[in-house]
Parts: sequence; C-alpha cells; structure tokens
Amino acid sequence: MISKFLDWLSNFLAHRKGLLPLTGISMVILNYLLQWLIYPHWLAASNLFLHLGIVVAIFGLMLAWAL
Repeated sequence: MISKFLDWLSNFLAHRKGLLPLTGISMVILNYLLQWLIYPHWLAASNLFLHLGIVVAIFGLMLAWAL
C-alpha cells in the first residue's frame, strides 16, 4: 500500500518539479500576510507557515534535483 503510494507520488512529482518549491514559497508569503492580518493569534505568532514553507521548499528543490 505504501510502496504503491510512493510510486504514484514520485511519478506525479517527476512531471511537476516546481510544485513543492512554489508551495513552500506560497506558504512563506501566507505567513507574511498572517503577520499583518491576525498577529495576536498563535498561528501568526509562532511563524508556523514560515517554517513549514522553508522546509517544503528545500525538500522540493532536493527532490526535483533527484528526479
């Protein structure tokens, strides 16, 4: 089950190499917008989307290089 999912995911991402970096960049931009819109909220104060976006973008760049 997991190996079939990983095969499907690698085939999906092989044709869309820029999807994960663009997703990561959009998460960083979303975090920036949340800082202005809902700052006292814990979601904006913790910079959750900033950290996740950076990890997703770096992982996407490494995965695109490998595929």
